[in-house]
Amino acid sequence: MAPRRKTSARKNTARKNTTRKTTTRRKTGTRKTSSRRWSQRVTERSDALDLDRGVFKQTSAKKIAASLKRSAERSSRRKAGAYRSALSMLTFYINRAGKTLPQAQRARLERAKLELKHKFGRE
Repeated sequence: MAPRRKTSARKNTARKNTTRKTTTRRKTGTRKTSSRRWSQRVTERSDALDLDRGVFKQTSAKKIAASLKRSAERSSRRKAGAYRSALSMLTFYINRAGKTLPQAQRARLERAKLELKHKFGRE
C-alpha cells in the first residue's frame, strides 16, 4: 500500500488566501508605561500653565481661583488668554477626576469656576 499524502496543509493555505483579508494587527501587551498617567503629566508639564503644587487640594474656592489666576498671568508658555487657560485647566482636573472626586471637593472646584469669572471680570 502506498503512503498517504497530507493534503490538509494545502487546504488551509487556500482557505486563508480566499476568506481572510489582509489586515494589520496591533500587538497587545506592548503599551508604553508612560501613557498610563498622561493626565498627571499634563497637569505637571502642560504648556497651558505653571501651576502651584497642590492648587486643587486647597480648602477655599477663592484661594484656588486666585492661584489659578496668578499662574495663568505669570505663565509665558500658555497659548490662549489667561482666563481661558485657567478655566480649561480647572475643567480638565474636574473631568479627569471623574467619579472618584468627593462631592465636597467637586462643589468647591465648581465654586472656584465662578470665582475665576469674578476675578477676571467676566460676569
